[in-house]
Amino acid sequence: MAAVEVENLSVHYGPLRAVDGVSFTAAFGEVTAVLGPNGAGKTSTIEICEGFRRPTSGSARVLGLDPWTQRTELHREVGVMLQDGGVYPSARVGETVAQFCRLYNRGASADELVARVGLAERATAMWRRLSGGEKQRLCLALALAARPRVAFLDEPTSGVDVNGRDDVRGIIRDLAGEGCAVVLATHELDEAERLADQVVLFNRGQIVANSTLANLRSSRTTVRFRSSSSLDAAALARHVGLDVAENNDEFTISFSSPDSSMASDLVSRISVWLGSNSLPLHDLNVGGERLEDIFRMLTKDKGS
Repeated sequence: MAAVEVENLSVHYGPLRAVDGVSFTAAFGEVTAVLGPNGAGKTSTIEICEGFRRPTSGSARVLGLDPWTQRTELHREVGVMLQDGGVYPSARVGETVAQFCRLYNRGASADELVARVGLAERATAMWRRLSGGEKQRLCLALALAARPRVAFLDEPTSGVDVNGRDDVRGIIRDLAGEGCAVVLATHELDEAERLADQVVLFNRGQIVANSTLANLRSSRTTVRFRSSSSLDAAALARHVGLDVAENNDEFTISFSSPDSSMASDLVSRISVWLGSNSLPLHDLNVGGERLEDIFRMLTKDKGS
């Protein structure tokens, strides 16, 4: 049994099909990153899995339970980290975590959780006195109070400083290592690339990619290099017969091909063309596509 099973799920708001027949699973012991542009349908889908919203059609099962009709039973074993917190302004860090530990009654230690998320020195601070990153850390501690078998984490590193991000990443990897199914919703693609085992990418209410991160990155090859910002990307694209993406002085060419010799041939053609146009070649790199590149390709406006 998968930890989370979504099958042919749809969510309609009047005439708007926010989610349109999506299916995916999330496994125990893995981090499943749910990605997509604003309005793509990922939040509505996760809210259904958490039991906060009812589907229009299709189904979601978490730990074999229906999140809507069996949410009381489900919430005993699921940790939920909401992006907006939902904590009273005058609530204090240590007291709030202790209250959640008592409510779940699953043996979690409030002091250990506060220390684990790096808030030991802020244990007596009120919510309204916390920075944005500290609020995120507290929300993560509240989700961990359940000692969850499934954890839904919404933007867990938003507003967290660099060192804090490392701490949060470590906690998330530890959760997965302990057998928890972590469903991570984030807009930060670098974060997803560092953490995800599985990627579910939404666009316009549908899933446009559902695979392991390794498979997604290996399915296409990217040649990336730097040159003069005066380089005519359209002219180079005509020469090599492939699209050339430009970002200041960095240029990217991506392609799918079972023939490994295509990359070396492409590099040769690029080098010859640059030389014939008296343009420099710097920082040449050939490898699998970055998650950011895949995201852009699969979610770009087809009409633009």
